[in-house]
Amino acid sequence: MALQESGEMYLETILILSQKNPHVRSVDISEEMGFSKPSVSRAMGILKSSGYVTVSNDGGIVLTDSGRALAEKIYGRHQLLTKLLVHLGVDKKVAAEDACKFEHDISDESVAAIERFLEEQ
Repeated sequence: MALQESGEMYLETILILSQKNPHVRSVDISEEMGFSKPSVSRAMGILKSSGYVTVSNDGGIVLTDSGRALAEKIYGRHQLLTKLLVHLGVDKKVAAEDACKFEHDISDESVAAIERFLEEQ
């Protein structure tokens, strides 16, 4: 099932937060993304019903295998695009913000081409 950009952003945020603390909660996601708790709760319900996350009885949110795979793909694209933009002379903070916009729409073919280009540098 294809997710909308917002769903991908939630998965990416859960991945990043889980690298800092294995017990991710809705409030953590809300604070990190700047979204209201009801918005995060609704999104978690959608991600749970789609099989991308599980939610424990104590409110802990964990990526499923498919959720983790998608989150890692999106985050990997983010890192790659940030690296490319910095290589081109863009300020690191601006590059990271712009990469966040690109990461959801870029094709696998273009990602592979960027990877090859950066490996040659």
